[in-house]
Amino acid sequence: MVSKSIDGVVIELAEGDIVDQPEFDAVVNAANAELMPGGGVAGAIHRAAGPALAEECRPLAPIRPGECVITSAPGLPNRHILHCLGPVYGLDTPEAELLASCYRQALEIADGNGLASVAFPAISTGAFGYPMQPAADIAITTVAETASRLDHVTRVRFVLVGSGAFDAHREALERVDDSAG
Repeated sequence: MVSKSIDGVVIELAEGDIVDQPEFDAVVNAANAELMPGGGVAGAIHRAAGPALAEECRPLAPIRPGECVITSAPGLPNRHILHCLGPVYGLDTPEAELLASCYRQALEIADGNGLASVAFPAISTGAFGYPMQPAADIAITTVAETASRLDHVTRVRFVLVGSGAFDAHREALERVDDSAG
């Protein structure tokens, strides 16, 4: 694990499984527009949570790229799930602004709900085709820039799959200034 503190928020990087983050108040779902089970992160979260999550999500859908909504986390050890719809690379534009919006909105919603810790996957980098290094740069920079405005969130973890994702996020974290906000 690698970590860095920026404006009172510890940003951690770890390889692992997004549904196995019991010490976090919320995990982030890389959701689809309908907030329903799918592949990748959305599939894993919905499988772990069971059908109660789909029922809770139904009235909140659809959401647009860059948007985030919050639900409880049935079947998971966390209090909440933050569902973000990342951009499809090359289709939803401007990609960078929409991806940054996912991270910013998730943190703002978590903070507004008094949550202290949030675990993110690498949003949009799977089936949505966002190249890993630019996605990692946007994710880390957005969290760092948002950190100074957070009252409750003090810990953010990026839960990454594979050494390529981990290395891209580590490089992005190394480049960000300790007082980015």
